[in-house]
Amino acid sequence: MTDQFYTVTQLADELGLTARAVRFYEVKGLISPGRAGKTRIYTGRDRARLILILRGKRLGFSLQEIKEFLDLYEIDRTQKEQLTALQKAVRSRIALLEDQKIALELTLSELKQVLIETETRLSDRSAKDQLAS
Repeated sequence: MTDQFYTVTQLADELGLTARAVRFYEVKGLISPGRAGKTRIYTGRDRARLILILRGKRLGFSLQEIKEFLDLYEIDRTQKEQLTALQKAVRSRIALLEDQKIALELTLSELKQVLIETETRLSDRSAKDQLAS
């Protein structure tokens, strides 16, 4: 079985990233490409890890949390620890987002009320100005 290899540019283009972003994840220890001379060589494993990193970011996890999830796989290939930690983190993230949703809905409701009050006052003033003319 042959493994697919990528240059930083190929990997970045395929995943919609910049080469700088790919190298950033390398510096953070999230991926670890091999070398062919001075050229970084990324494997299918690096690609898969980057896909998981991008998904984790979209879901709001920090790079440190993502790194911990990925590192757990290296420790426990059965993925039991990784899945348990992920389950706990996802539940926590859902709770946080639910709280933020409630706060956002309250803020939107209050802003809409302020808008109604403002429009009413402007309308009242406009009517008074027309009567005064």
